[in-house]
Amino acid sequence: MSEQGGDPLPDVDITDISPMAWRLLRVAAGYNQRAVERAVDDLMQAHVSMLESGSRGLSRSRRRALLSLYAAELDDGQVRTLVEHF
Repeated sequence: MSEQGGDPLPDVDITDISPMAWRLLRVAAGYNQRAVERAVDDLMQAHVSMLESGSRGLSRSRRRALLSLYAAELDDGQVRTLVEHF
């Protein structure tokens, strides 16, 4: 998957997504960290792990790519619920 492409859920502020919500989005979308590494160009499992632990953030474009990947497997309501409540 390229980091280029549509802007899923443009009203979701990716800077406000918590580490826990990133993890829950990944799991709900059916991805393990290795699968994310294979699906998103230039993203390593360690990057996903650090984002989900809160020890390091990713660039806006990488976070947008992750949200696009996860949102492709979830409906808008699921994404919003996880982002807003976690």
